[in-house]
Amino acid sequence: MSALYFSMALALLLTIILGLGHVFGQPGRADSLLAALLFGSTGVALVLVLGQGLGMARALDVALVFALLAAVLGVAFVVRGWPDGDSKENPEP
Repeated sequence: MSALYFSMALALLLTIILGLGHVFGQPGRADSLLAALLFGSTGVALVLVLGQGLGMARALDVALVFALLAAVLGVAFVVRGWPDGDSKENPEP
């Protein structure tokens, strides 16, 4: 049964690697934000799958911390990294 978990972990790791290739190929603010959120959620899934495969009960706690950090990263990117000129609330004439 652990071979199934390790193959799932390998598939998740490959998706992260492919996502990094896509981000480096097409730089942009929105792409970077979505990639960071995708890497966070994939990292949480990776920790959960590896924790289940290895029988580590503490992996759930680590995954919860990663999920909180990914959410904070997304909010921080929008608050600090998005320029004010891109908002559609105040269109310039």
